[in-house]
Amino acid sequence: MLIKKAEDIRSSEITPKKLYLNRRQFLAGAAVAGAAVAGGLRLREAMAPSSAVLAGNKINGIQKSAFSTTETVTPYNDVTHYNNYYEFGTSKTDPADMAKDFRTRPWKVKIDGAIEKKLELDVDEIVKMAPPEERIYRHRCVEGWSIVVPWIGFSISELIKRVKPTSKAQYVEFTTLNDPVRMPGQRRDVLQWPYVEGLRMDEAMHPLALLCFGMYGEDLPNQDGAPLRIILPWKYGFKSAKAIVKIKFTEKQPYNTWNAMAPQEYGFYANVNPNVDHPRWSQAKERRLGEFAKRPTLMFNGYDQVASLYSKMDLKKNF
Repeated sequence: MLIKKAEDIRSSEITPKKLYLNRRQFLAGAAVAGAAVAGGLRLREAMAPSSAVLAGNKINGIQKSAFSTTETVTPYNDVTHYNNYYEFGTSKTDPADMAKDFRTRPWKVKIDGAIEKKLELDVDEIVKMAPPEERIYRHRCVEGWSIVVPWIGFSISELIKRVKPTSKAQYVEFTTLNDPVRMPGQRRDVLQWPYVEGLRMDEAMHPLALLCFGMYGEDLPNQDGAPLRIILPWKYGFKSAKAIVKIKFTEKQPYNTWNAMAPQEYGFYANVNPNVDHPRWSQAKERRLGEFAKRPTLMFNGYDQVASLYSKMDLKKNF
């Protein structure tokens, strides 16, 4: 097994800055939006998906969620063209290009471990387990940038209750597809494949934890984790496993990829904590995509509802 050390990865691969430092690109994007309006194209065409710009499927019956923030939503084009998704490349712009032909049907998800009945479900069976909700969540990346996205899905707890975990189930492990042919980034050894993430059971059962299959009113784009991913708004973005093919309930804390690769930089919990610096940069402030001024980073990314989950933990040690 070969795991590349953090110092072996070029900083330009991990933290490219061109999107939020390149003023010309930002102004050009504004000009495109202005031209679209002047040309009779609705502003939404430039800012969010539609049949004209995305061959996605509309999701019907979406309920609005009380968990949503009222902050301004990040433009769709930014969210779909500035991605951390190493299965499709280490540059932020790689996934939109490399994942465009990625097939997400047929797609099976295996559910096993400490549950009453092991299952293998089609992803569309999972999607129909509960009514879809739109949740506008803010997110904080460990690299210092943040976004606000209208995700579509339902609480992970809806799935957990249906598979009936046993008393031994203390954690939930999520595994991403391992297919170097379809995911060309996996041909490189920058991480150990497949990508694996884990949560404590009480974290996974918290109503903020989202099993996600859409955004901006439509199916997830490939570069944002289609067909199924998790969203954990109080944690740094790398905890949100994408393209999930396996969900396993375990008694012991599961392996998780970034923690195994660089434990001094990425903890198992990955809770947003401005008081715990990354070894190579401060986490005290963040920059919203499309903005130039930085803003203070909030504890738990502002989601104080989860604070009770960690009330007896030293969050500087358990980062």
